[in-house]
Amino acid sequence: MTSSTKPHPVIFIHGLWIHSAAWEPWIDLFGAHGYAATAPGWPGDGTTVAATRDNPDDLKNVGIGEIVDHYAELIGTPDVKPVAVGHSFGGLIAQELLATGVVAAAAAIDPAPIKGVKALPYAQLKSAFPVLKNPANLHRSVALTEEQFHYAFGNMLTKEESDALHDAWTIPGAGRPLFQDASANFFPHSPAKVDTHLAERGPLLLVSGTDDHVVPLKVTEEVFGKYKKGPADTELTVLEGKGHSLTIDGGWKDVADVVLNWLAAKGF
Repeated sequence: MTSSTKPHPVIFIHGLWIHSAAWEPWIDLFGAHGYAATAPGWPGDGTTVAATRDNPDDLKNVGIGEIVDHYAELIGTPDVKPVAVGHSFGGLIAQELLATGVVAAAAAIDPAPIKGVKALPYAQLKSAFPVLKNPANLHRSVALTEEQFHYAFGNMLTKEESDALHDAWTIPGAGRPLFQDASANFFPHSPAKVDTHLAERGPLLLVSGTDDHVVPLKVTEEVFGKYKKGPADTELTVLEGKGHSLTIDGGWKDVADVVLNWLAAKGF
């Protein structure tokens, strides 16, 4: 990217249980670096955390396919494709948008696993248990308690910081994406399937915290291994001492700087 070229727009995509408004510090930081950045919510999300909490049924049958289609429709076919930056399930959505050519590049931070990943660490199972323990949750939205959030997201934080993040940003999470992801390897046309062998796609950055419970490092390393068998540009950055809250806790800027530096290096 030359000094006379505007950076690509950036679209931030949140994951389960976190409202899109949590990206506001990222939007401000990226804006200060010249990026036009937005963070539209999932289909069914309210405009605020409170509005989403008040209407949890609006999320209850939203699955991976609906979320991908939602963002693809929002993005459309602009002259300059945006870059997608996603966290957790947002990271999976970002990879799908990249594989289908909707976005020019993608950064997937602690991304939900794609179809084909076999690693299933205990911490990942325990983090998903509040949803997966009841098959009826396939058609419901489920909120995390402070204790569940502290284990899944805030395990590297004090209880006080974890509880503050839970109070500020958590929303009910649609159960369907978790069930779809958990069963992806049993269905050939799973919505969690991503073509990792594409030659013609933009660059992909995978970011993983070493202490993530929701998507442990072992899982993201396996995803990276699948991509490395293909010819397209894929990188993995591992961040020491980071849990799943890494995009919203006190160390968020360290993670944002990793993405900014990568975009600059790639010319976006």
